[in-house]
Amino acid sequence: MTTTTVETPVNKQDSVPAAPSRRTRGRGTSLVSHGILVVASLIALFPVVWLLFLSLGPDKDDYLHPGGIWGKMTLDNYTFVLTETKFLDWLTSTLVVTLGTTLIGVVIAATTGYAVSRMRFPGYRKFMWVLLVTQMFPVAVLMVPMYQILSELQLIDSYLGLVLVYCTTTVPYCAWLMKGYFDTIPFEIDEAGRVDGLTPFGTFARLILPLAKPGLAVAAFYSFLTAFGEVAFASTFMLSDTKYTFAVGLQTFISEHDAQRNLMAATAVLVAIPVSAFFYFVQKNLVTGLTAGGTKG
Repeated sequence: MTTTTVETPVNKQDSVPAAPSRRTRGRGTSLVSHGILVVASLIALFPVVWLLFLSLGPDKDDYLHPGGIWGKMTLDNYTFVLTETKFLDWLTSTLVVTLGTTLIGVVIAATTGYAVSRMRFPGYRKFMWVLLVTQMFPVAVLMVPMYQILSELQLIDSYLGLVLVYCTTTVPYCAWLMKGYFDTIPFEIDEAGRVDGLTPFGTFARLILPLAKPGLAVAAFYSFLTAFGEVAFASTFMLSDTKYTFAVGLQTFISEHDAQRNLMAATAVLVAIPVSAFFYFVQKNLVTGLTAGGTKG
């Protein structure tokens, strides 16, 4: 009697280790990405936390020995800044200048960008390049002629004079920004406004501007930060210490032979509050505005 042996074919796939599933690889990539983001966030937050920590030290030289601050933390620096300095005057000046620059600068930039985006008047391309060229001159070159102009207009040591100076910096950039953003809005919307009987300004105000909120948010944020942190023009054109902006007021804590760094740290923390509030106000449209304006131009 013959016995027949049947060999079962070996499946090659059984001898090869199973490759990791897509879900496993996806989890690994996600963990790496989150880890990188956490590290980046800690690096970004460290200067802010360190400044806040130094502001709680009562002595001006505590920054040299930060470990000793733990046992003597106090809010006296904040009390001194708010009651014994001209902080509230600096706050008023800063808000007037920054909000004035933001409002006037955004209005001029938006109308300029819309005109260049929609209207084809003679020299409109050269006009935009002229705006760009104005950004090439350094502050040191512009300081003397601007001072002479403001002096003749009797705008030295005035909020309006400083606002106009800041607008010369913010308007050209914001006009380019808004022009690029308006280019992304279909021209058919303008035609629909005309069909409905709207004037060009009515079309701009009622139809285009609501669609341009992200671009306006970016322009407003740039104008606000430019006016908020500028030092050279503010320290030259504002002569009264009660009209200093925050950026100039911080310099009063530094003398030739001394530097009250604890008071500077406390003031810097207080100064960051208005900027943070403004950023929170515009942050919903900020990311969209930063990316959308670059799709056309």
